[in-house]
Amino acid sequence: MRNSSRPLVVAVVIALSGLLAACASQPRVPYTATEASDARVLGLKDLRRFADEPASAFKDDKVISGPRTYLALSGGGADGAYGAGVLNGWTDAGNRPSFSIVSGVSTGALIAPFAFLGPQYDPTLREFYTSGVAESLLDSPNPFNAIFGSGLFGNTRLRELVAQYISADFVAAVAAEHAKGRMLFVVTTNLDSQRAVIWNLGRIASLNSMQGLDLFRDVVAASASLPAVFPPMLVNAEADGVRFQEMHVDGGVTAPVLTLPEAYLLRNASWGKSLDLQLYILMNNKIEPEFQLVPNKTLEIAARSSSTLVKAQTRSILYSTYDFARRNKYGFNLTYIESDRPPSPSAGFDTAYMRALFQYGYDRARSGQAWSKAPPAVAPAAVPVADNKPVRRLAGAN
Repeated sequence: MRNSSRPLVVAVVIALSGLLAACASQPRVPYTATEASDARVLGLKDLRRFADEPASAFKDDKVISGPRTYLALSGGGADGAYGAGVLNGWTDAGNRPSFSIVSGVSTGALIAPFAFLGPQYDPTLREFYTSGVAESLLDSPNPFNAIFGSGLFGNTRLRELVAQYISADFVAAVAAEHAKGRMLFVVTTNLDSQRAVIWNLGRIASLNSMQGLDLFRDVVAASASLPAVFPPMLVNAEADGVRFQEMHVDGGVTAPVLTLPEAYLLRNASWGKSLDLQLYILMNNKIEPEFQLVPNKTLEIAARSSSTLVKAQTRSILYSTYDFARRNKYGFNLTYIESDRPPSPSAGFDTAYMRALFQYGYDRARSGQAWSKAPPAVAPAAVPVADNKPVRRLAGAN
């Protein structure tokens, strides 16, 4: 999870960790790159995909018939309160759709299962981001945990909190919606392979077992586990009779937001015809450049550089997704925290800040002001209506 002040925390942790790096390692069962590529979790190959797999890897996945609505939730740490507020306000506005597909990254992964099941879980999202329960996740940091352990907050509070809110009955409800053809995805980063992993939580839920419940919780917690702050999640896997554990952390390391690979969205010819997909991208952070006089200090420079990199990557993804949507006549809808909003007063989960941000998101959605039809600095009128002709290059796009 990440917010505007979080890069400074990471920079501090990295500096501390570097002092005694040799003491920090914990032995793990070794495995090879070939075994990593062939790994199965719970003996199954269809529970997840690597985001960079070729189109052929997605050809057997089910295709939803009829119009589709896709909600993509980004990372953002405490700024996830914005997304929770938007969903609550959207419900009260009376025009929130039932999403065919929901994906989540980092704090978005915490929101995604509840957004997937619908407005009846709006009070849960409000509680998580405004009651103060999130603030307790970052109580009592211990630098020695960063040096000798695997995270500054060397505890299991995040995983326990996920388990508190995601019960067996909750996962069964996800399985029931999956059986209807709806899809729920969460992204983690496999640090061993340095690849983004797309987990099919609906498929995992449909296993209807304690192992499936545990994996569901592990994946959600892993996607929100900021490296060096929270311990990574070690996922049991097997390949060719060799058993090992994969190391998974915050999905935001490799994917600030998941709008699914084009190979997935276009794997069936019918997906390329007509405006049958409405894409809603809910960014739980700011995406526009902001001026700030940076102190000439190492950690401040490192933190500012990190946040600048993330913003640039995020804008690039949004511009390319916008281009893709226009070319294929898909609906594009984007909401994000505007640059005039004050930043978090702390590097953690400040409850007062999150309450104010929740209300800001709620008010924008309730009044119908939350969604725009193009990324910032892109004038919709200047871009021709998509007709499968090349769309002009957008500033900042790769």
